[in-house]
Amino acid sequence: MSNQIISIIDSTLRIAAPLIFAGLGGVFSERSGVVNIGLEGMMIMGAFFAVLGSYVTGSPIMGIVFAMVAGGAIAAIHAFLSINLRADQIISGTAINLFSAALASFLIMKVFHKGGQTDIVKGLVYKVPESIKGIPILGEFLSGLNWFVILAIVLVFVSHFVLFKTPLGLRIRAVGEHPAAADTLGINVYKMRYLCVILSGVFAGLGGAALSIGTTPVYREGMVAGRGFIALAAMIFGNWNPIGTMWACMLFAFGSAFEMVAQSFSWNLPSEFYASIPYVLTMLALAGFVGKTVPPAADGDPYIKGER
Repeated sequence: MSNQIISIIDSTLRIAAPLIFAGLGGVFSERSGVVNIGLEGMMIMGAFFAVLGSYVTGSPIMGIVFAMVAGGAIAAIHAFLSINLRADQIISGTAINLFSAALASFLIMKVFHKGGQTDIVKGLVYKVPESIKGIPILGEFLSGLNWFVILAIVLVFVSHFVLFKTPLGLRIRAVGEHPAAADTLGINVYKMRYLCVILSGVFAGLGGAALSIGTTPVYREGMVAGRGFIALAAMIFGNWNPIGTMWACMLFAFGSAFEMVAQSFSWNLPSEFYASIPYVLTMLALAGFVGKTVPPAADGDPYIKGER
């Protein structure tokens, strides 16, 4: 029984890690006042380019770098459309999602000369020392994690510190709450929003890398499977707060982990029922709590310098 509990906890943490990265990206983007529906597409870019980077260089570390750069680059497009051109941010994000999926499919054909998925590449190795592995319960628990889980949890607390304990975080929150007032105080609204949107893409790209080279080192079409949207839901559920977002991601990841374990139960239910658990949990959470959360006041509003 204890082994099963540890297995569920480990699975929850591994599944939550990509969601946490993308959720943190959403927090930074929306705290600065830019809605980022494109997290899904940025995760797709991260997942594909992590595999491509590992394939080209033979190094999974370089794969992670490729993923972060690709996520940041596609986010820069969203930033330009949303901030400079003042395009509808929902439409821009949706276009990025469609473009990213199509681009990844095209590049699979061009680089790997096959459809549907890439070759298997070198993944990020995670090994626990034998001395730690032999510790009862703790050793088994640590052995079931990976480096992305540890990095995700560290980044949650770093992000919380940056947003709420530093001058930079104060500027980010200021341009998301009242950009005109922030502008009068000498804060460059456009610069801060660009920084946060590109950072959101870097985080989402890292989340995509956690999905590919962090688990099975291959990219398959559809492997992101709506996780960018679940991360957005977690961000809202977590009230645009890094720590709250982390716990929301854990809740949704638990739904997926329980889905895998529940299939071993003799309930005689169709497999589609188990597969729907994470998404049903997401909808129930949003239906019950979305009205109780308070977004940044200027979230989604384009800023025109000189207007009040």
